[in-house]
Amino acid sequence: MPDNDHKYWYNSVTGEVEFGMISPSTDRIGPFDTAEEATNAPEVVKRRAAAWAEEEAAENGWDS
Repeated sequence: MPDNDHKYWYNSVTGEVEFGMISPSTDRIGPFDTAEEATNAPEVVKRRAAAWAEEEAAENGWDS
């Protein structure tokens, strides 16, 4: 099991990067190996959400 206490997290409420599981889980995005990766969390979330929406649209025939 990964040691998430020694990873970086992005706090979606404060917009700050945290080391370790400091904030409540509902406020955290991660874990990430570096602080730089955690800083980019909002963009990662946007890209993944867009990709999932495209996949879902294709699976359900909404893209035609």
